[in-house]
Formats: sequence, C-alpha cells, structure tokens
Amino acid sequence: MTAVRTIGVLGGTFDPIHLGHLDAAEAARTALHLDEIRLLPLHDPPHRSASPMASAFHRFALVALAIADRPAYRVSEMELVRPGHSYTADSLRAMHAEGWTPSQIFFILGADAFAEISAWREFPAVMDGAHFVVIARPGTSLEAATARTPELRHRFHRPEDTIPNDGKTRVIPVEARTRDISSTTIRARLGAREPIADLVPAAVARHIVVHHLYGAVGDLHGND
Repeated sequence: MTAVRTIGVLGGTFDPIHLGHLDAAEAARTALHLDEIRLLPLHDPPHRSASPMASAFHRFALVALAIADRPAYRVSEMELVRPGHSYTADSLRAMHAEGWTPSQIFFILGADAFAEISAWREFPAVMDGAHFVVIARPGTSLEAATARTPELRHRFHRPEDTIPNDGKTRVIPVEARTRDISSTTIRARLGAREPIADLVPAAVARHIVVHHLYGAVGDLHGND
C-alpha cells in the first residue's frame, strides 16, 4: 500500500527570499517528516501597502535559485499567474483541485503571521483547508501568538504526536530557531551598499547583483 504523501506550503512575497524563510520551511519539514515543500511566491499580497519591488519573474527566479540544492523543495508559479490579491483560501482550493486533500497539506507560517490570522480572508473556514504549522519566530513566541486565537485551541496538536486520520485539520506549533531576518532588512542593506551574504543563499545574492535588483551594485559578499 502506497503511503499518503504530505506537502508543506510556504507562501510569501519573497522580495527577496532569505535564510529565515528557508529555516521555517526546514523546521516544518523536519518536525513533521513532510515529503515535499512547495514555495509560493505571491503575486499581490493583500497585507502589503506597496507592490513588490522585484518583478514576478525575478522573485520566482530567486526562489528557484535558493532551493536548487534542496531535492524535496519546489517552487510554484500558481499565485504569480493569478490576477488580483493572493489569498491563502484561494491557494488551498487550487491545491485541492490538484488532488491534494486538506489532511495532506501543511501550511507553514511564522508565529507573527499566525497572531493576525483572525483577520485573514474566510477565517475561520480557511483553517479547514489544511493543517497550519506555526513556526516560532524571533520577537513572537508561540505562546503569545496562540493566545490571540483561543477559539482555535481545540485544534492544537503537538508535532511529535501522530495526527489522527479523522479528516480534521490541526494547528501544529513548532518550536524552532529561525534566523532573525526580514526582506525589508535586506533591501535596506542593499540600499546602503552593505553585504548580504549572511542573509541569503549565495546564488540569490549573485542574481540580485547581476540584475541590479533593489539598487544592488558591486560585490555584496563583502569581498574586495
């Protein structure tokens, strides 16, 4: 009998992708033994007041370069080719149409994002579309994030415990050490002509330099 496959999904503007994103994805993959990680660069995130600085083409390329040496990772253009705002509920419905069931999908987000989940479109119904994996983030503890959504407490499930095969989706808090990095910080460093080698994979830094993204010039690895 073929084992049921599981997939972790991490969406984001990825403007640009950085090591903090990859830390969160890997923490979820390791804790829950996920078969695949799918990264979804978003076309037009509803929570941002400004459009992404890099084009959809470059953001897709940056994600592809960031995960090139990670066999279990994939990047999807699903959100980039869909017009309008990118909503998690729509992404999950698209994955259901591909044949994934809610119990196979593990939607990955940071504790800071989960703290605001009650403001998401189609909440709380969106929680039925997948398991939600909440990764600890610097500055936002799991306790603080989950305390803001007491109505979801009945869904909480420890990552070390087997998830019952009952068709219900869970919220799975995962303690992890993720690097305290933001895309905003990276863009600020680039604007100040400072190196970013400690914030992004080397291939991502090279692409940013070659294509002069975010105002990049010269060698951003701090070399002479």
